[in-house]
Amino acid sequence: MKSADSCRRMPGLRSHKGYYGGVGNAEVVAVGRVIEGASGSCRRGSTMKNNTEIFIHRDISWLMFNERVLEEAKDAANPLLERLRFLAIFSNNLDEFFMVRLASVKRLIDAGYNRKDDFGYYPQQLHDEIIARSTSLIAAAYHACRSIKESELNKNGINILKHKQLNAEQGKFVLKYFDSTLYPCITPVAVDISHPFPVLPSKSNTFGVCLEKGGIYYLALIPVPKSISRILRLPSEKNEFSYILIDDIIRNNLEIFFRGYKIYASFLFRVIRDSELLENEEDTSSIRKVIERELKNRPKAKVVSIHVEKQYNDKLLDMICSGIDFPKEQVRVIDGDLDLTYLFKVANQALRPEFNYKSYVPSKLVYENIFDSIKEKQFIIHFPYESFQPVIDLIQSAARDRDVLAIKMTLYRTNEDSAIIQALIDAAKSGKQVTVIVEIKARFDEERNIGWTKNLEAAGCHVIYGIPGIKVHAKMLLIVRNEEGRIRRYVHLSTGNYNEITSRVYTDLSYFTANDDFAKDISDLFNVITGYSVSSNWKRIFAAPYNLRESFYELIDNEIVFQKKYGTGFIFAKMNSLEDTAIIEKLYKASIAGVKIRLIVRGICCLVPGVEGLSSTIEVRSIVGRFLEHTRIFLFNNNTEQRLFLASSDWMKRNLEGRIELGFEVANPELKDHLKFILNTYWEDTAKTRVLRNSRTYTRLSGKINHKNAQEFLIEYYGNEVKR
Repeated sequence: MKSADSCRRMPGLRSHKGYYGGVGNAEVVAVGRVIEGASGSCRRGSTMKNNTEIFIHRDISWLMFNERVLEEAKDAANPLLERLRFLAIFSNNLDEFFMVRLASVKRLIDAGYNRKDDFGYYPQQLHDEIIARSTSLIAAAYHACRSIKESELNKNGINILKHKQLNAEQGKFVLKYFDSTLYPCITPVAVDISHPFPVLPSKSNTFGVCLEKGGIYYLALIPVPKSISRILRLPSEKNEFSYILIDDIIRNNLEIFFRGYKIYASFLFRVIRDSELLENEEDTSSIRKVIERELKNRPKAKVVSIHVEKQYNDKLLDMICSGIDFPKEQVRVIDGDLDLTYLFKVANQALRPEFNYKSYVPSKLVYENIFDSIKEKQFIIHFPYESFQPVIDLIQSAARDRDVLAIKMTLYRTNEDSAIIQALIDAAKSGKQVTVIVEIKARFDEERNIGWTKNLEAAGCHVIYGIPGIKVHAKMLLIVRNEEGRIRRYVHLSTGNYNEITSRVYTDLSYFTANDDFAKDISDLFNVITGYSVSSNWKRIFAAPYNLRESFYELIDNEIVFQKKYGTGFIFAKMNSLEDTAIIEKLYKASIAGVKIRLIVRGICCLVPGVEGLSSTIEVRSIVGRFLEHTRIFLFNNNTEQRLFLASSDWMKRNLEGRIELGFEVANPELKDHLKFILNTYWEDTAKTRVLRNSRTYTRLSGKINHKNAQEFLIEYYGNEVKR
């Protein structure tokens, strides 16, 4: 067994360099090229001239997705506090987009990179469109926020007040809070020759203050404490919930921090930094230590965006931009409170159940012994409609069971105080062989992942810290058990993470089986990841970066053949994102051949449907609603003998080439029927569905008599269903 810090480059793996192929060595796609699929051209007779005409850029498509999130905030049919949550989600999404995608484009521009990406865009061209579209979205979000506050929150006794709106009692309460709590936590920072401009963490709010004394101007900063809740609940009438932002409390007390100086100008600003961890992939001695080192550098990463209040002062802004080394012309002016993620706290603290989604209890499978249930019959559970508890029970039972010899699993993201992590620790302490492949490079979860992996190691687990140049994104669990003198292996596979919290709000499918072929395949895949082993010919699974792409190619090509011979070609797929240009080209080729294609794509979709001579048989829908649609289901008609697959992967380049991903076929007739039922239920949704048109815009379904919300329907269905 290799040590936990030992990391290998797996045989046959290649590093994924992003959507531009790596600065300086990308393959440039010529303008006007004919798309070539694996079996030939799919653009014969097309009048289109370049990739910008046949693809929607992945970053532009993502902004279109976040616009759909914003639409949910605007939708008066949604409960009031849920609309606040959608505003907060929109804001958080955009922050991460700036930290990842905008940062990536800026790096290319700074490097002088001047070649087109897979979608036909030069970096500067893409940057300008991102700025234009995101600026428009931000303005729309703040307009929606003002409208909700003024016309609905206040009317229903939920108030977000400014200092000047406080009554006498509230004013005294706020002053006491400032003196006792805020003031001791605040540290004003002078900026001069002796005090260089401090490093401000990403997504932090800071007051810039220009001071004057004796005709000389000085710069000072007051970082808003992150250790204190950004909202303070105020004394209010019964059944009323009134709040004030601590930003506003600090603003009203700025003079206290600068006695003897005159405040010439002040305003709040916010910095957003590049989040990329540029680890040295050649340093494989300890990937955990490399990531830990890079995490320490993240607060100093390049600033990619600055947001300022509308009432900013020009002279003070010059001083701040100079200190941060950021172009003043790229500063975003915000007409409202900076960072709307504070609305999460308002929505959670305002205890008005009538303004939230109607609660429900996920249905739970009934069993006496989880191993006996899996051995008797393979089954699928559907989160969040059904409880995540069987997954926890399986791992906890394995930890306690004397007959269990070994546990192997992958972990990409999990939650704090995870029952699964504790069960793995208990299993190792009891002497079981526990191997955990941890992807510590899961973006924004790196520090948390490092924390609990140390606990796993301390308990005696064998921890594998990912692989240089590639992420382990497959979701799989293997339990080895001694049963009456023979070894039996139990397998759990999923479309989503082993996370008890997100399982309540993400829709995912979880598959349990004791099938020997599955067990052998999963055992082999674990050996490929953890050791020096080349993949074998798997019977029941396919995996990236080995044969996942090729398997999907073959399935699509088969539908083309069946369509030409029998007219039965049909593909029905549900996923988070469709971004891989080669897969899209395959789908275009299938459409030209007449294959009917239905796609439910929640987020990014770079395919343009409904274009005559290219994609006329393709329909694309997106569902954004109460739950985040995360399931990946793929149906291929196979000349009416339909084949259904689940996967941890979307149809994205990074999934097919830059990650360890897992796809597998569900062959059981009963389970296949249930997966088809799920697909059809979502396709029949008329409440939360948006249709992608060939105009590259999304519109709601119209003219429908029946109003069907698929997510609400499934809550009721699983709640009333006799157990499968």
